[in-house]
Order: sequence, then structure tokens, then C-alpha cells
Amino acid sequence: MTHRRQFLLFAAASGVALAARPGFAQSAEKAAAFVKSTGDKLVAIVNGPGSAEQKRAAMSRVINTAVDVDGVGRFCLGRYWRQATPQQQKEYLRLFHEVLVTNITAKLGEYQGVSFVMGRSHMQDENAVVSTTVNRPNNPPTAVDWVIADPNANPRIVDVVAEGTSLRLTQRSDYASYLVHNNNSVEALITAMKNQISQNG
Repeated sequence: MTHRRQFLLFAAASGVALAARPGFAQSAEKAAAFVKSTGDKLVAIVNGPGSAEQKRAAMSRVINTAVDVDGVGRFCLGRYWRQATPQQQKEYLRLFHEVLVTNITAKLGEYQGVSFVMGRSHMQDENAVVSTTVNRPNNPPTAVDWVIADPNANPRIVDVVAEGTSLRLTQRSDYASYLVHNNNSVEALITAMKNQISQNG
């Protein structure tokens, strides 16, 4: 028990030392500035004027710029990515872009009046984690953490953790469950994604 306690104290002290290094602090600050800028753009689209189609197009541009969509898509497909043919990989990523935008923009009206408050930011391994609180009229505040890869050179969102739930882990679990129940067929998943887009489009 003594050795375990010493190890934990050492790990905690190391974490504090890393967090105190100027490079880590600057990376976290850059990530926070990136999230603030991206969040301001999204809020302006949601609360601003324009038709649903115009807002969807504007939202798509922000998402494709700010989110590592291909990287998240590959992560969500998990081990099945290697099983897919090059053509299936290409089609899957194309559809993943559409599904992501569709899911975000399907209920834009419900987010009218949305705002967010910046919280703390810190480094977690290679990524930065930026905490925010998202506020919607007639809804309780939601704690949302934004996971940012490469905050210094080319910051991109690689995950969103809402109230402790990782969206990319949830999506990966959903896809894996679907594939297991459909003979591990990536083609079946691609067809299901097409159907989802057509139903919500």
C-alpha cells in the first residue's frame, strides 16, 4: 500500500509539473481560443437570420474546418475500417460527413437562443481539453468538454464530451453493435447511413 501511495503521489506531482510547463499552458490557451472562436461562429449561425438550408450550409463549413471529421469517422468505425475496401472507406467517410452535419442541424430550431460560457482548459496527453457550459432557454445548463488535437499548429476538434459522455465513443459503440447484428457487413452500415440521411434530409 505504501508503494502504491508513493506512486500515486509521484504521478500527481508529475501531472502538476507538466501542467506548469509554459509549453503546456500555451497549448491549452490556444485550444481555448480556438474553441471560443468556433463556438462564437456556431452560436451566430444558430441565433442568426437565414433559412434552414442556409444555416445547414454555414454549419457544414464550420464543421469541416473545425472538426477532424475523417479522423473521427475512422475512429468510430474502429477495427472495421481495416476490413473495408478502399471504395467502402471513401464512401463511408463521405456519408459520415453528411450524417454529422445532418445530426447537428436536424433540430436547429430547438437551439434558438443558445449561448456558452468558457471554463478551464488543460492538456491531457497530446490533446487539450476545453470545458464550457452550454445554456439553452428552458433547459438546464450542460457541461461540455471539447477535445482538441494539435492545438499549436492545426487545432481540430476530435471529440465532444457532454455531461461526461464521449460522443465519438458512443458513436463507435453504436456502429459496432449494428455491424455485429448485420454479419459485420460494412456495406450494410453504409446503406443504413444513406437511409438515415434520406430520412432526415
